[in-house]
Amino acid sequence: MRCFLTMRTRILVVLLIAGVLGPGLTAMPQEPASWFGAWTLNAANSTARPGPVEYKRTRLRIEPWPDGIRVAYDMVGTRGGRTHIEWIGAFDGQDYPVQGLDYVVTNAYRQIDDRTYRIVVKVDGRTAATTNVTVTSDGRTLTAVTTEQDAGGEALTTTAVYDRR
Repeated sequence: MRCFLTMRTRILVVLLIAGVLGPGLTAMPQEPASWFGAWTLNAANSTARPGPVEYKRTRLRIEPWPDGIRVAYDMVGTRGGRTHIEWIGAFDGQDYPVQGLDYVVTNAYRQIDDRTYRIVVKVDGRTAATTNVTVTSDGRTLTAVTTEQDAGGEALTTTAVYDRR
């Protein structure tokens, strides 16, 4: 698979993917309120390949929405630029568009087990990345590990770690 994502795009995709945990809330035995809320990217524990995380602050909000969830990201770049991205959808494996980007990105979500989810990210209709998202048993940390391939076919892995605010 050809690498469709630039470094900035990979970071955005990882940030978007971390919002996947919200859709599984209605099927989870845990109290739903523990999943919804505000999260902050822990840049010190996150990795981006081939370089550092390009945002000095990222905040994520996951909230209930009619027939699904709403996920919103507010990011401040290292040079001060601001980005707002939203996704509204359900945990049903269907492609849902991401709002706030200059290109077409969709996310499709599937539950793997009680705390792990797989997301297929498509850019302009073509699969660009796969992400596994895990929430800790105490509900305090979200971790998203994204794998894609670069133009030479080498696997690239990015990890985004979020702490509850």
